[in-house]
Amino acid sequence: MIGLVRMKGFFWPLAAGLFAVSLSAAPLCAQAAPATTPAQKPQPATPAPPAQAPASSAPVAQTPADQQNQSPDTSSPDLSAPTIRVQVQEVNLIFTVTDKKGRFITGLQRQNFGLLDDGRPPVAVLRFTQQTNLPLRVGIMLDTSSSIRQRFQFEQDSAIEFLLQILHQNDRAFVMGFDTETDITQNYTNNIDLLNQGIRKLRPGGGTALYDALYKTCRDQMLTLKEDGAVRRALIVVSDGDDNYSRVQQSDAIKMCQRAETIVYTISTNVSPSKDKGDEVLRIISEATGGMPFFPIKIEDVAVGFHNIQEELRSQYSLVYRPAEFKQDGSFRTIYLQALDPRYKVRASKGYFAPRPTP
Repeated sequence: MIGLVRMKGFFWPLAAGLFAVSLSAAPLCAQAAPATTPAQKPQPATPAPPAQAPASSAPVAQTPADQQNQSPDTSSPDLSAPTIRVQVQEVNLIFTVTDKKGRFITGLQRQNFGLLDDGRPPVAVLRFTQQTNLPLRVGIMLDTSSSIRQRFQFEQDSAIEFLLQILHQNDRAFVMGFDTETDITQNYTNNIDLLNQGIRKLRPGGGTALYDALYKTCRDQMLTLKEDGAVRRALIVVSDGDDNYSRVQQSDAIKMCQRAETIVYTISTNVSPSKDKGDEVLRIISEATGGMPFFPIKIEDVAVGFHNIQEELRSQYSLVYRPAEFKQDGSFRTIYLQALDPRYKVRASKGYFAPRPTP
């Protein structure tokens, strides 16, 4: 029997074929596409879907996969003009599940979750796996503005230790510093010595253009990645969040992260007893992209934030599904993912941008 629960104008299907998780989502139309997120309070950069009942309340797990028609693939900018491929309209959602104390929950199955894409249940669930060893593409972004000068060396040490622990053979990372400008001191590599040197080259000084740095990094370093297989893209931003120099808006930076299918984790360098507007900025950016903010109470806790991110990146799930009524129109499609067990919390991106067909 299928139960239906009305949530914020939607019907949420509860059946054996649904599942609960927390991660980031990316539509794949013949290639990779943008990132997705869970049922959370929407942010300005992620418009809510129109209030309407799902087209179908059938259990997701019991819906057969439909056969796709062959047509030229226009969903990926990486394809050359004469290439003709089978158009596969799929979304790859990466997410994390925790209990109420923040401990990671592994070993769940797809029937443990409920999912709506743009207000509708998916046409078919194609794959559900626990992705502990998915190759990582990680960017370390250190705020080098003058406001963090006294804490900078400890942040460098913590970032180096993080890379030592997280990088496996198939992983790659890059290092960037940002103040009013961005400075990539080491591009993608698996070589820890080179990454170490890149971090040590950074020097603090100047204002803070956090939104510009996020926008440019996701556009140039993440969106342009060409990979044969699935990878997990993540940025770790260490900053006080006090942007005073950016030309782009916060919402624009978040949208670019979503287009690049990139999860953003933030570690605040504000260790004062009172929280300021910068902490709220970091929270909004992380939650909108399926990541998590960390707020150390002393500078030594920055290393704890890096450790928690490391654990999470190896404790995530991957869900591949075919969305209902999918259109390649460039619109933002919201994702609501929820664990059926109320003890668990799912964290994922709030949605993704459907690809546009090329002219």
